[in-house]
Amino acid sequence: MKPAPFTYHAPADADEAVGLLAELGDEAKAIAGGQSLVPMLALRLASFGHLVDLRRLDELRGIERRGDDTVWIGAATTQATVQRSDEARTAVPLLARATPFIGHFQIRSRGTVGGSLAHADSAAEYPAVALTLDAELEALSPRGRRTIPAARFLTGMWSTALADDELLTGVNFPIWKGRCGFAIEEFARRSGDFAIAGATVALRTDDDGRLDRCAIGLFGLGPTAVRARDTEAALIGSAPLEADAEEIGRTATEGLGSVPSDLHGSAPYRTRVGAAMVARAWRRAVQEALHG
Repeated sequence: MKPAPFTYHAPADADEAVGLLAELGDEAKAIAGGQSLVPMLALRLASFGHLVDLRRLDELRGIERRGDDTVWIGAATTQATVQRSDEARTAVPLLARATPFIGHFQIRSRGTVGGSLAHADSAAEYPAVALTLDAELEALSPRGRRTIPAARFLTGMWSTALADDELLTGVNFPIWKGRCGFAIEEFARRSGDFAIAGATVALRTDDDGRLDRCAIGLFGLGPTAVRARDTEAALIGSAPLEADAEEIGRTATEGLGSVPSDLHGSAPYRTRVGAAMVARAWRRAVQEALHG
């Protein structure tokens, strides 16, 4: 199949892009790498009268350390750029480790950080990473700029807090310092497929070896990526080596209310896989935090 007819726009800067989005309303869609949008258009699962191409917007690309505590990544930065970046690898290791799980190299060469976040697929890695690390997302509209915490950005399956005339311009990832460990685990039928279930873990221990910061993200297990906040709270102050990884996986995934059930797996199966992914990621993160 071929996409339905559309009018192509190539703005020169972000202000022109958001002006077009405001003028054209819900008939317009921003496109960057197009790795999710183009197949949906080609299959006519989605149709827009206007596409606003972001490829000329250099201001939306780059990886910059801003101060001592934050790394900014432009929304139009490709996933392959993140994968090659020493800055991302050292300052935001969870993001760097999640990147090779995204599709295949050809997809990562065109797919963008902002595209993955704005598409908000529940089984995608970057939304879970942003949620786990408490990232903040920058949005631009004709009304100005605003910052959206990752916890409020994902609103449902393929939906976000972005208004029709807002453009995601970048993401600020906090730099975790101290004795930290990070891990991502996911299970997919084939390499490059979306995960049936996955988990991200970020944790930090204090001088006594007890957890003073803990985040557990789950993806592929509901309409959006989610945090296992009750489990996280219960672990604060504990010695991570004394924690039972399987029990952490079980408590992190119990009570999930909207686990999908389809040809790839029933809801109980996905939940069990999710618990196993949490346990694996937990062990790896603990190992890194305690032993480097």
